[in-house]
Parts: sequence; structure tokens; C-alpha cells
Amino acid sequence: MRKSTRSEVDPFIVMDVMEAARAAEEAGRHIIHMEVGQPSTPAPKAARDRVAQALETDSLGYTVALGLPELRAGIAALYGRWYGVDLDPNRVVVTAGSSAAFLLSFTTLFDTGDRVGIAAPGYPSYRQILKALGMDPVVFPASEANRYQPVPEDLPPDLAGLMVASPANPSGTMLGKEALGDLAEACAARGTSLISDEIYHGLHYEDRAVSALEVTDEVHVINSFSKYFSMTGWRVGWMVVPEDHVRTVERIAQNMFICPPHASQVAALGALDAVEELEANRAVYARNRALMLEGLPKAGFERIAPPDGAFYVYADVPHLTEDSNALAQDILAKAGVAVTPGLDFDPDRGGQTLRFSYARSTADIEEGLARLRDYMAARG
Repeated sequence: MRKSTRSEVDPFIVMDVMEAARAAEEAGRHIIHMEVGQPSTPAPKAARDRVAQALETDSLGYTVALGLPELRAGIAALYGRWYGVDLDPNRVVVTAGSSAAFLLSFTTLFDTGDRVGIAAPGYPSYRQILKALGMDPVVFPASEANRYQPVPEDLPPDLAGLMVASPANPSGTMLGKEALGDLAEACAARGTSLISDEIYHGLHYEDRAVSALEVTDEVHVINSFSKYFSMTGWRVGWMVVPEDHVRTVERIAQNMFICPPHASQVAALGALDAVEELEANRAVYARNRALMLEGLPKAGFERIAPPDGAFYVYADVPHLTEDSNALAQDILAKAGVAVTPGLDFDPDRGGQTLRFSYARSTADIEEGLARLRDYMAARG
């Protein structure tokens, strides 16, 4: 049976690293996980309790395609608390994780063959999803001088759309309000649709992240309960779209997904109220970040962009390798530390970069750094 050409997407390398780490653990090794962007904490207690109660009283069948009205209102209220934005709940669309939101956004905004700009380094699934949808991902380099964030001067010509992410994966760097506003203005002037990935909002360590909704309403904003709310496997996220896009998104969602998982939406309602627990998680990440910024240079990974948010450190390692995949495999084999090759995030420059996640426990981060120091010392 034939396969489509658009199905020939690249693998998500970090998932291959996860599998190699799992196999090593199955063989009896103790692996420190610095590869995956997944909190080690469970969903908040309030979320779990709310689902447990619903399981006793509710059939948890289909919801409407746009999501539970109560949850849409709760998400809209979050924008008031975090950003001072008065958001109409009718513009909020609940999705099956941010991945479903990308599908809905790309399908709503772009036609087959449309060029969509993505700054590198960046989340690899952007370009793979676009490719699978028959669109043309246009990857362009963001400079180290701009902390791996795009500026208007970087944008290629003739873009139908632009993806931005702040805090970014893999760098953890953020766009300030002025920088984000400049990109929004550049997109408006060129007729380019702007999509803002804000999945790591809430995970900041000094200044808070700026939402694109603070500078424009002509944007698709995508977020999720996966990271700050510690609900990766629950697969529940959301998007905020202009008022005149809601019905279009709704029609596509009805046909693609019917609705987001009902139980996960109930859990998300509880998570919105779990501020104390979630802020305690963030305090752990802040401690882990400090350990990484001190410990990685001591281990020999000196060239890094200090992250403003998320839970990653992106390291430039040309003095160690031109094949980050081989280096990551060697670190896993000899040090028992799983890290992500930069090739996932930057097809051109990623052979000389690694991403380190500090989303796990502080004890794991301390042990991982010690192993990395020993590994580098053995390399000479």
C-alpha cells in the first residue's frame, strides 16, 4: 500500500533518547533523565480529587467541541490574573493538548504549500506537523546575540505565518513586550499570521513571560496544562483565537477530535485552583536552574544561554563534537545521563549543541551534574 510523501516526517529524536534510556533502565542501570521536558510531579491534588469525584457522579461522555464552558471561563480568568488581559471566554478553545491546538491553528490559518517561518533552534514538531499537513516550514536561524529569539530583520520573505515561542524550547529564553510587539507589527505589515506558543508560561524565574495577547488580538495563542500545571499525560491544552476564527476552529475540531478528553478537562478545572502546589513546583525548578547554571560550566559546558523560563539549558558544544547525537549516546552509555541532541531543534547547527532538562527532582539534578563532571574528566 502506498504512503504519502507528506507522511515522511523526521523522528522526534528526544523520544528516541527516552526509549534508549528506558531500555538501559530495563537492563538494570540507573539513568538520570535530563532529556525530556516533563515534570516529575503528578497532576495537582486538586485536579486528581476533582476527577475522582467526577468518576463517581458523572458519565464523562462527550463535551462540546470547544470544551467545557466552565473551563473556558476559568482559562479566560487566568489571563486577567497573569497578564491583566480582559479575555472573552468565547475566544478560548480547549484542545487535546497543545499538539491538537497546533493542528487546529495550522489548518485554520494556512493552505497547502503556504510558507510558515520557524526560528531555529525551536521545537521540532512545528515543522513536522506543518510538513504532514502539506505546508512548507521555513526554518531560519535566530542568533546567539539575540538569545536565540527571532527579530523582524531575521524574517524570510513571503511568509504566510510565523511561529514564536516564549519561553522557548530548547533555550528557555523569552521575548520581552517590546520585542514581541515588534514581531507582531512586522507580521501585520506583511500580512503574516502570528502564532504564539506560550506552553511554558508560569515557569519563569525573574521577569514573568509576556503573552502575545498583551500586544495584539490578531494572533493565535497556544498553551497547555502540561508544563506549569504538571499534567503532560492528561493531554489537555487550549488556544485563544480572534473572535471571527472561533467558528472555523470549532468546525475543524468537531470533525478532527469531537472534543477534548472530558476527564482531563475536569482535572484542569481543579488545577486552575492549585496555586500553592504549583508555585512550590516552580520553586524546585528555580533551585534546579541555579544548580545547572553553576554546575554545567564546571563540568565543561560553558557556552550556554541562561534561561529565563521553562526548564531547559541549551549548550553550545563545538569543542566536544560535530555530532550531538553521537555525543548524547556516549553520555548515556558512559555516564548514565540522558540528554537531548541539538539536532532535534536546529537541523543546521544542532550537531554542535545539547539540551539539558532540569524538570526532575533536585536530587536527580545534583546526581546528574556529578556524573557529567566525571564523564568530562574521563574524556580529558
